[in-house]
Amino acid sequence: MAVPIIMHVNYCEQGQMIAEMCQKAVDWGFDGIEFRRKRNGVNEEPEAYLDEIASGASRSGLKTVIFGSPGPNLTTSDEKVREAEIENTARFFRLAAERFQLTVCNTFAGSLLNADPNVVASDYDKHGSFAATEEQWQYAADGFKALGDLAAELGFQLAFECHMNYIHDLPAAARKLVDAVDHPAVGANLDYGNAVYFQKVPDLKESIRLLGDRLYYVHLKNSVGIGGGKRLPTGLADGEINHRAYLKLLKEAGYAGPICIEAPRAGDREWYAQADLVYVKALLKDLAWA
Repeated sequence: MAVPIIMHVNYCEQGQMIAEMCQKAVDWGFDGIEFRRKRNGVNEEPEAYLDEIASGASRSGLKTVIFGSPGPNLTTSDEKVREAEIENTARFFRLAAERFQLTVCNTFAGSLLNADPNVVASDYDKHGSFAATEEQWQYAADGFKALGDLAAELGFQLAFECHMNYIHDLPAAARKLVDAVDHPAVGANLDYGNAVYFQKVPDLKESIRLLGDRLYYVHLKNSVGIGGGKRLPTGLADGEINHRAYLKLLKEAGYAGPICIEAPRAGDREWYAQADLVYVKALLKDLAWA
C-alpha cells in the first residue's frame, strides 16, 4: 500500500483560495492536505469553512483531508475555558466527520510559556514541558481523554505534534502526555524538524522507538544551524536532517501512518512543494517503500 503523502497547507498560504490549493496539491501529486482547524485572519463559521474544503476536495479529487492547529487550550487553570475549548473542538470534529473520512488529525494542548515574562519565547528549553506544572499535565490529559472518546466514536486518531512552547514539545514529553491520556485514539506526531531547535537534540532512532505504537503521524521539514543557537529553514533535501535515514528508520519500525511535508520558509512555496515532493517520492522509491 502506498504511503499517503500530505501537503501542509503552509505551502499554499500566500493568497491561494481553498479550491486552488486542492487542485494544485492533486496536480503536483500529493494525496491530501493538512488544513488548519481555523484559517488565519479569516472570520468565518466552521460550517462554511468545512463546506469550502469539501467542495474543493471533491472537485479536485483530493483523497485525504487532515486538520491541525489550533488545538484546544487545555493548560489554562480556568476550568470554564477548558470546558469551552473541549466543547468547541468536539463540535468542529463532529462537523468535519460529516464531510470527510477522517483518519488522523494533528493536535495541540494549548501553548505553554514560562511564567517569567523576561524569558523570551525563542528560549524553547524554558517553556512547554520544561515549565509545566503537574496540574497542567493533568488538565491536558483529562481533556484529551474526552477528546479521545470522541475520536474513537468518529473513527479517527489524534496526534500531539512535537512542537516548541507546548507541553508536548519533545518526543519524551509527547510520550508522557500520551501515556497520561492512556487512550488508543490519542498518540503523537513526530516533527523532528522542531526537535532540532532545542539545546539537547533528542536522538532520532530513540525518538521513534520511544513513541512506538503511538506514533500516528509525522511531519518533515529541515534547517541548518547558523551559529548562536539559531537555525535557517531549508528545503527537505538541503538541511542537516537526513530524511533518507529518517524514512528508513520509520519503515523499519513498521510506521503505517501518513507523511506530511512542510514549508516553514519565505519565498515561492508552490515551487518548494513540488521540489520537496519529488525528493520524498525518490526516497520512498529508493527504500522500496511504495
